[in-house]
Amino acid sequence: MYAKTVKLFLRLAISIGLLSAVADRFGLWDSEVSTWGNWDSFIEYTALLNPWMPDFLIPILGIVATAAEILFAIFLLIGLKTELFAKLSGLLLLAFALSMTFSVGIKPVFDYSVFGASAAAFALGFMKEKYLEMDSMLSKQN
Repeated sequence: MYAKTVKLFLRLAISIGLLSAVADRFGLWDSEVSTWGNWDSFIEYTALLNPWMPDFLIPILGIVATAAEILFAIFLLIGLKTELFAKLSGLLLLAFALSMTFSVGIKPVFDYSVFGASAAAFALGFMKEKYLEMDSMLSKQN
């Protein structure tokens, strides 16, 4: 039962963390706790983390990252293709951590536990036992 509870906790923590970041860039968090607070500030931060990227591609990168975070979070929340979307979340978070490291330094990466979140997502991706997941419901129907 312990492994099932840990897996559920990982699914919830990772997905809620991703959705929280998305909510922040759309101004849904109070300004006192917000990192970006609005889309324009998020795009400016995206440009800061990707100085090698042409300016015209920065908004597209922001949209793609946001769409991926929403999609990955939903799949993790409902437990559909959990292993796949956990690994994809791990890769996305690792890319974010490396971008932060090379553009703003290592300290913010550790302060925001981005490597930890990435590692947690990868660990989740290797947990095979199903618990409160749509995957297990779908496999019972077949």
